[in-house]
Amino acid sequence: MATETHAADAAAHGGEAVGMPQLDFSTFPNQIFWLVVTLVVIYYVLSRIALPRIGAVLAERQGTITNDIVAAEELKLRAQEAERAYQKALADARAEAQRIVAETKAEIKADLADATARADAEIAVRTAEAEKQIAEIRAGAMASVTEVAKATAVEVVAALGFKADAGAVNAAVDDKLKG
Repeated sequence: MATETHAADAAAHGGEAVGMPQLDFSTFPNQIFWLVVTLVVIYYVLSRIALPRIGAVLAERQGTITNDIVAAEELKLRAQEAERAYQKALADARAEAQRIVAETKAEIKADLADATARADAEIAVRTAEAEKQIAEIRAGAMASVTEVAKATAVEVVAALGFKADAGAVNAAVDDKLKG
């Protein structure tokens, strides 16, 4: 049955061989010619048009990359310079802050020493005034004690029934109070 079908197909095509035309050995020289022509045309188009464009794009891309690398290096150097400037400014600011702190401490110590000296002087003045007042109070108290002692001595002598000589009583009281 299969043989009949192939025979019918061959008869319908006028006795030609049936199958894929690319595998027909009678057309190989023609196919090889057109293959070579097509490859030459493709090679010509690629070598004259496509490859130069691709090369130009690659060269442009390489130039862009090179420029970007140079710009990145320049920016890196600028960033390093900026960082150095920042570190220097930070160190200067710290030094200035330390100087200000030291000056402020010195001023505070000087003000404190001045205030302490003024307070000590005021305390010394008040102490001298207080000692003077205490001395006056003592002197007044001693005078009062002396008067009371003299009056009491006169009354005691009188109570014992003797006549008291005021000069002798005063001398005796003064001797006892002095020591």
